[in-house]
Amino acid sequence: MNQRLFGTDGLRGQVNIFPMTPEIALRLGLAAGQYFRNGNKRHRVVIGKDTRLSGYVFETALTSGFCANGMDVILVGPMPTPAISFLTRSMRADLGVVISASHNPFMDNGIKFFDRNGFKLPDEMEDEIAELVMADNSDWDYPQPERIGKAQRLADAPGRYIVYLKNSFSQTLTLDGMKIVLDCANGAAYGVAPSVFEELGAKVIKVGMDPDGVNINRQCGSLYPQVISQKVLEVGADIGLALDGDADRLIVCDEKGRVLDGDQIMAISALEMMEKENLPKGMLVSTVMSNMALELFMKERGGTLLRTPVGDRYVVEAMRREGATLGGEQSGHLIYMDHSTTGDGLLAALQLLRIMCEKKQPISELSDLLQPFPQILKNVHVERKIPFEEAPKVMAEVARVEKALEGKGRVLLRYSGTEAVARVMVEGPDQDKVEQYVDDLIGALETHLR
Repeated sequence: MNQRLFGTDGLRGQVNIFPMTPEIALRLGLAAGQYFRNGNKRHRVVIGKDTRLSGYVFETALTSGFCANGMDVILVGPMPTPAISFLTRSMRADLGVVISASHNPFMDNGIKFFDRNGFKLPDEMEDEIAELVMADNSDWDYPQPERIGKAQRLADAPGRYIVYLKNSFSQTLTLDGMKIVLDCANGAAYGVAPSVFEELGAKVIKVGMDPDGVNINRQCGSLYPQVISQKVLEVGADIGLALDGDADRLIVCDEKGRVLDGDQIMAISALEMMEKENLPKGMLVSTVMSNMALELFMKERGGTLLRTPVGDRYVVEAMRREGATLGGEQSGHLIYMDHSTTGDGLLAALQLLRIMCEKKQPISELSDLLQPFPQILKNVHVERKIPFEEAPKVMAEVARVEKALEGKGRVLLRYSGTEAVARVMVEGPDQDKVEQYVDDLIGALETHLR
């Protein structure tokens, strides 16, 4: 196979351009159906999607492939990514599939898989499925006509997920009297998220709740936290919650309109869990993108921060390996392993609200625990994704910046797993210098990788 089909979070790309074509989706259903089929047992796959117009295309193509290769399909329509993980586990299905491009604009879409335990498939398994998809002359092992699968819709899927989320919130607490601004990014959570908080007693001011197939993530959601910030100040809310298109990440703003990222949310949760002696090994798992301040925060309190490559799947893999129960990403993927097997923006919001209720403190006071170092992250388009180590002039510029930081900051270069861009991150104590260092590094990348 000349081109790896799966990226850091499944397939993703622009609709009707490889790999996001109906043909690939059909072959993916055929390949995954054949891969997971075992003997004469009836096998089931749960398929959910976000609100993109192209979701109809890929839902139909995948369903055809799965059914043709002997798997029964359970369709749940627009639902958050973590809901599919939960439903796959709950229904004892063999596989869960999410059709979503997360925080990307509507013209993109993606496909990702969960195993029967609700975990994303490892790279090795994805590659084996991809080999079947990309084979020049696939000889599909079709079942006999009486063994092909059927498709049906699960009408009560939203209710099941709502109950599951509410059960993660303390039975002795309510959200009575709390005013919450909730932005669903015109995405997958619009049909379930308001009910979760309203049924627990909160007054919900809704933003990004009118999907039309093309407005997902458009000037709303976790990539545009200024929307909830302004609304919180306008209505005098206690907190603002912003999800992305598939609701697996959360960004928050406090009652003063200040935006909190995943690092700050993790710090609040980690401290509360350490106080209750409920953080195994005192370990928090996050990625190389998390701020140095989070690492120092954990160290000063007797804990540790374990870093992984970027991607919530790598955070989860490390958590499982180390027995950790809390992990996440600065971007807002937050994993509470005692409750879920993947990042869940709504579940994370409930855990944060629980801490606010139990401590009787506003979110602004809780978030003052962590003061992030100035950190600048910018993207630069690249024509070639060659290893940075093979670009000596780029590495020379990295070395120069690291020397200038004198051990009081970090430099990180990495390629996006889903776009033709390199990401440049620098953090340090001086905002102006950090910005200059980022621009210098971008200049080196533009010169030597284009």
